[in-house]
Amino acid sequence: MNAQSFLDLMASTANDLNLEEHMKLISKDVSVFGVPGFEVIGYQDWFNQCQYEFENKLLKKVSYQGLNVLAETPDRIMFKSIETVEGSDGATNNNGIEFIIEKEDDGQWRVSQERILPEDELENDRRRGAL
Repeated sequence: MNAQSFLDLMASTANDLNLEEHMKLISKDVSVFGVPGFEVIGYQDWFNQCQYEFENKLLKKVSYQGLNVLAETPDRIMFKSIETVEGSDGATNNNGIEFIIEKEDDGQWRVSQERILPEDELENDRRRGAL
């Protein structure tokens, strides 16, 4: 698995509104940081949000642009990318995201940690050409 292939799977399962396949890419122990109003988001929160968005067809398109691999071992990859989420209502959200994906005991690669980048960090990465 490489980071780009993983992002492609994240986007395609979301774009297909395939909750079961999408959630296979998320660790049961996932931690998401940087969401305004929340200290940390876990697996159940992620599942509930996706279930709501997928069932109500609130997503038009999810895509990722840019890739900066920060660290890589045979079982773990840390990288940054820019996620664009287009809603069926026409709204578009762009967020810089730092991912850690890990190969779990069953051989499946999953997101174990995600951090939404603060705007100043994202701008710095863009200025440096890292994203």
